Amino acid sequence: MAGRIEDYALIGDMQTAALVCRDGTADWLCLPRFDSPAVFAGLLGTEEHGFWRLGPAHGAGAEPPAADRRSYRGDSLVLESEWDTPRGTVRVTDFMPPRDGAPQLVRIVEGVTGRVQMRSALRMRFSYGRVVPWVHKVDGRTVAVAGPDSVWLDTSAETYGKDLTTYADFTVSPGERIAFTISWEASHRQPPALPEPEAALEATEDFWREWVEHCTYHGPYREAVVRSLITLKALTYAPTGGIVAAPTTSLPEEIGGVRNWDYRFTWLRDAAITLSSLLRTGYREEARAWREWLLRAVAGDPDNLQIMYGIAGERELGESELDWLPGYEGSQPVRVGNGAAHQLQLDVYGEVTEALHLAHMTGLSRNDYASLLQLKLIRYLETHWDQPDEGIWEVRGPRRHFVHSKVMAWVAVDRTIKLIESGDADGPIDKWRDLRDEIHRDVCEKGYDAERNTFTQSYGSKELDASLLLIPQMGFLPPDDKRVVGTIEAIQRELSTEDGFVLRYPTTGDDAGVDGLAGDEGAFLACSFWLADDLAMIGRVDEARELFERLLALRNDLGLLAEEWDPRLQRQVGNFPQAFSHVPLIDTALRLTASGAYGG
Repeated sequence: MAGRIEDYALIGDMQTAALVCRDGTADWLCLPRFDSPAVFAGLLGTEEHGFWRLGPAHGAGAEPPAADRRSYRGDSLVLESEWDTPRGTVRVTDFMPPRDGAPQLVRIVEGVTGRVQMRSALRMRFSYGRVVPWVHKVDGRTVAVAGPDSVWLDTSAETYGKDLTTYADFTVSPGERIAFTISWEASHRQPPALPEPEAALEATEDFWREWVEHCTYHGPYREAVVRSLITLKALTYAPTGGIVAAPTTSLPEEIGGVRNWDYRFTWLRDAAITLSSLLRTGYREEARAWREWLLRAVAGDPDNLQIMYGIAGERELGESELDWLPGYEGSQPVRVGNGAAHQLQLDVYGEVTEALHLAHMTGLSRNDYASLLQLKLIRYLETHWDQPDEGIWEVRGPRRHFVHSKVMAWVAVDRTIKLIESGDADGPIDKWRDLRDEIHRDVCEKGYDAERNTFTQSYGSKELDASLLLIPQMGFLPPDDKRVVGTIEAIQRELSTEDGFVLRYPTTGDDAGVDGLAGDEGAFLACSFWLADDLAMIGRVDEARELFERLLALRNDLGLLAEEWDPRLQRQVGNFPQAFSHVPLIDTALRLTASGAYGG
């Protein structure tokens, strides 16, 4: 049975990632890429769908024991889990070496005290748990083969097969280290090279230590910021610079519900805000790589800009359902691909332009095509900004004139005007100044409810939307504008949960609401961070800090956040870990630090 979402640790190599539970079970791993079919899909099913458990031996029928302690080794993505047993203490170190060649998951067992009996149980199932591979020995190595894939197990421990599972039973004494490594390779190619686990561990630690040294943030929330930065780096597909929203699919926004989506793709919005956080904390190389990815993905066709792409820039992300998987805690359907890829979301133009603007302002080397792309995006918006769209939340109901979409269209035009004013581009600046004024006037007239003193979710609507919190952060109106303050206070009244966290918008339970979906969802963590930002901007800094620190307390013991928080069940929900949660964490920490709004 899968653990709670917050029971998992992330390990990865900037090309794919694994989730390891407190009991030492790897329940999720896609090979060789983030968006490849899973080899371990137990997270969305049962043990029959693939897992790898490594921990102290336990009796038949008993639940495997959870680690007594676990942590990342320093500022790295190397996970250490320790168990105290009646016979001694044992440590397991899990990591995935950053790579040029075959992807590897390395697990090193180390005796600490006493003599501890251990068991490795490895059940590989290809194609999201649907395909049982042919497992056999080749030159002393165990290999599982199915279709185009092969996974090789290397260890000094003696292994045996039983019930379509590969086991190893062994004992470790103090100072003794036994390594297990699985490596993926295309089945038609030569076997991957024999792993060198200890050298790989040293190289992996060195990589993360050197990467973290580039961080320019040294404020009071450094631990949370650095862990979030490491997580964002782990979600970056190194060969292309694309950034996945999360390494998982179909972890539910409501336990047992239908709001289950595949997040293993690059949303322009998520990637753009990730880029902004990386730039603000000193990571220019990642920003450059993402900009190059963007230019390749959009190519010469900005009129057909998608809201998301595959991690190498793929455009076709067709959505389907895996009906053989019962889903996380019975949450069905399990989806792969994402049908929202071809939606119209006008706010994306603003997020992309804002990211390019920030890159320009922070001195990232000039790219003439990036400037040309920005101009082309505005020419598209000239004739499309006043259309209804699906908006930031990717509603699957009717299109609307979402206020946030219009605000971000204004941002796109405003930032492009600034680019022209700087002398680094040329365009019809007077015409676009008029366009900027027209969009601003339209939003203030049609998206504002004067009676309640708040902006609304869409034109003519009475509903609120947490994306309105971005109005002052984007510079659309100053923080002290009475309409901004009124909107913040309305969202606090109408969209906050009992514990003060923020819902995206009202949902309607069993009936399909504005998003075209049945069911409810938890508090959206990004929106709660946005509220903390806004409170700081309007001078309520103590309240902002208090909310921020309560949000930090929702992280699991390793500093990781999913997409949402379920206030009723008091647990994390949604895909995990989620870039769209860790980015605003970083941004809010930077804002509070700059304002001096922290204790001590």
